[in-house]
Amino acid sequence: MKVVICPTAERATALTARVIEQALRQKPDIALGLATGRTMEAVYGHLVRAHKEDGLDFSACRTFNLDEYAGIAPTSPHSYRTYMNAHLFSRVNVPLEATHVPDGMAPDMAAQCAAYEKAMRDSGGLGLQLLGLGENGHIGFNEPLSALTSRTRLVTLDPATRRQNVGMFDNDLEQVPYHAVTMGVGTIADARRTLMVVTGAAKAAILARVIEGPVTAGISATVLQMHADCLVIVDEAAAADLSCRPYIEYLMQHDPELKALLA
Repeated sequence: MKVVICPTAERATALTARVIEQALRQKPDIALGLATGRTMEAVYGHLVRAHKEDGLDFSACRTFNLDEYAGIAPTSPHSYRTYMNAHLFSRVNVPLEATHVPDGMAPDMAAQCAAYEKAMRDSGGLGLQLLGLGENGHIGFNEPLSALTSRTRLVTLDPATRRQNVGMFDNDLEQVPYHAVTMGVGTIADARRTLMVVTGAAKAAILARVIEGPVTAGISATVLQMHADCLVIVDEAAAADLSCRPYIEYLMQHDPELKALLA
């Protein structure tokens, strides 16, 4: 795991987008794992600008989103399919048939999850998986006690997660689903490269546990400590509780990969 601390959230999301842009330019047919959330809106905004102003080409890539709410139709304004269409897919030249988001209304969830795993394998595996971090330490919707070897499946959402996402449902907790479909922790860990972006003071305590604490199914994001190619990009507010900050800053100055990224 390598960590970059940026002075602001804007710098963190811009750098995250640059890493994705570099990956897409190096391998135009890459399979990208994508995420949703307020932080990702800024990341996708940067990618849209790179497409419009610098010719970033999405035409050959394939995308697979981490998760979707169960019981929410793809056409619903609350669905992650609608979110992705609005913030990225409709604004760049990615073919819609090359974009994949779990179907929250699938009649056979187990079959859908197995097919989703197969589609990722058939695409050659995820070349880069973009991640956010939940306030309880989840990645995707892999809530506490998710097996670190878990695959795409239907899960029950933590009450904290439902409260955290109430803003997407008109601030009405009763509208927030109790279940979701998510890539598993093991599925995420299979990506050749993982890229997590974390911003804001509300994530500082859990980020420190993810980076510095033990690997545990109680905090699914701690699996990233075991990933051979994981980059974590954070802002100052999110980095506030990191005790290993001096070494992180040392690496930012001397690690060849990080020096090139920050040049």
